[in-house]
Order: sequence, then structure tokens, then C-alpha cells
Amino acid sequence: MAERSQYEELARQISAIGAVKREMARGLPPECPPASAAVLALLDKHGEMRTSRLAELMAIDMSVTSRHVTHVADRGWIERRPDPQDGRSRLLRISESGERFLADLTAHLVEAFASHLRDWSDEDVARLNTLLSRLRTSFGDCRARGGTPHETTPTAPLS
Repeated sequence: MAERSQYEELARQISAIGAVKREMARGLPPECPPASAAVLALLDKHGEMRTSRLAELMAIDMSVTSRHVTHVADRGWIERRPDPQDGRSRLLRISESGERFLADLTAHLVEAFASHLRDWSDEDVARLNTLLSRLRTSFGDCRARGGTPHETTPTAPLS
């Protein structure tokens, strides 16, 4: 186990990550707040799902998720259809325009990271990815769970 001072420094570093997320969010188009990007990325990665599953993956309340879903649906980035197994529920899936928008958004975010981390080695970036994924798993992040409790998946943009 690490020393207490290392955990104190980790707490400071994690708090400071907010500045990185805000800087990355500044590069998003005004019509696409970070949560909208997360909705698109999760639907793209996991496929069609109910709003309840999306809320679970985003680790937010259903009412908040519904607002995000409405936002992206109003822009034509997702499609909603009745769930054939439960007529009261809707299934969500990313639309073709949503896929194109997400591809452009992802390319922009990748370029931003590449620019900001241009002096990092491939090994440093890989190590950061591994450690951040491990941190999320240690905290029980449902987005980090795959087929097994310790299998991880990439995060949605800015989520």
C-alpha cells in the first residue's frame, strides 16, 4: 500500500484533472456539450439500448439522461423506437448523422490530445491509459466493466 502522502498528492492531481476536461470541452462544438458526446460514444460502442442502460453507463440519474437523450435526438444524432419487448420503453441507437458527427468529434479530440501530449512517448500515453482504466475499475466504474469484472473499455469522449 502506498504512503498517505502519495494518496494526498493523488487527490490533488485528480482534482486538477477538471482543468484538463474543461480545456478539452472548450474544443467541442457549442451544440455538443460533453454529455452529448458521451451519449453518442456509448451508443456507438454498445449499440442499441434503453435509456435506463444509458443512465447506468453514464452513472447519472434517469431524468438527467433523458435530457441528454432529448438534446441529441433533437439534432438527429440518435434514433428512438419502441422496445418490442416492452412498449413503454424506447430503444436508442446512434443515427448515420450521429456516427458522422461522432467521427468528426473524435478526430478533433484525438488531434487535441496529440497536440497537448506531443512530447510524451507512446509508452507514457499507454501507461496513462492503463493506469486510468485501472483507477476507474478500482472505483467500480460500470463503464469500465466488460465481460469480466476487470476487463476495461475505453471511455466516451470527456466522460
